[in-house]
Amino acid sequence: MVLKLLYPLVKYFSFFNIFQYITFRAAYAALTALLLSLLFGPWLIQKLKRLNLSESIREDGPKSHRAKSGTPTMGGILILFSIVVSVLLWQDLSNLYTWIILLATVGYGAIGLTDDYLKKFRKKSRGLTAGVKFAGQTAVALLIVALLFLQRGEHTTLLYIPFVKKAVLDLSYLYIPFAVVLLVGYSNAVNLTDGLDGLAVGLVIMVGLTFAVLSYLAGRADYAAYLQIPFIRRSWELAVYCLALVGASVGFLWFNSHPAEIMMGDTGSLSLGGVIGVIALIIKKEILLLLVGGVFVLEVLSVVIQVLYFKSTGKRVFKMAPLHHHFELLGWPESKVVIRFWILGGLLAILGLSTLKIQ
Repeated sequence: MVLKLLYPLVKYFSFFNIFQYITFRAAYAALTALLLSLLFGPWLIQKLKRLNLSESIREDGPKSHRAKSGTPTMGGILILFSIVVSVLLWQDLSNLYTWIILLATVGYGAIGLTDDYLKKFRKKSRGLTAGVKFAGQTAVALLIVALLFLQRGEHTTLLYIPFVKKAVLDLSYLYIPFAVVLLVGYSNAVNLTDGLDGLAVGLVIMVGLTFAVLSYLAGRADYAAYLQIPFIRRSWELAVYCLALVGASVGFLWFNSHPAEIMMGDTGSLSLGGVIGVIALIIKKEILLLLVGGVFVLEVLSVVIQVLYFKSTGKRVFKMAPLHHHFELLGWPESKVVIRFWILGGLLAILGLSTLKIQ
């Protein structure tokens, strides 16, 4: 919106030329989202407390979590509000990717909000049934993937893997089920990781920063050619979104750090996972996402392994799944688990960026 309103004034004042630069708008998108989160965070916390929208604590979980009972949830509203407002202000609204990523934000956010609503207002402890939630996630994913496929370019259906310059496979129509599985899977991956104060949102910040760099480079023909990565025309606008996501997440972390004053709930975790997946699809970093967001992948794998092994043997591999609870039950303090997972997430993000030159 700012670009459309102010950039035309460049013919009168050269200063307004600054609004065409992605780096400028991305930086201010981050700052806007951060300030919105910090400004509205206290109000939302008090509002959720008055509505008695508190976190439900698992009885079979670590005993230390019982102190979290009464902490307001549905805090993802704050993140999504800050992102959407910032994106509408600073991103190019004539860019198709802007609307696709906003669709993912609102679509997955709505599913999470409905789930949280049923848990709290309707007193359904499990919220949406697994089947209904999966169907909703799949429907949103299908809509997004259909839009990307119908507007496909030369790279859309190609599959790239880290450390290899050329595409290894053209998925053709198999791109559709592949992309849907990625979006649904990653949406749930972030959701499963959101179990400790600051854990999921801290990892999202690292992935967001990494994808901001990758989106900008993929959208620049000169940089893409130099680095020998796919050039995705106009994808650099996603850098604005990524930094808005980072700004909103940092603002939320201010209130979500241990001991948390608010939890994001499914409203935030399902949406954040979904949008990360969409960005990876657009800039052709689907497989790299499994590396950059490797902690999320480990959390999902721990649940899958636990369930399959228990069903076949009646025994458990981990003391509790997802993985972060296993380490808590080993005696690690919550803050130590979070910080060590952040360290691992940061190392994986750096490794992901290193693939730009190691190929």
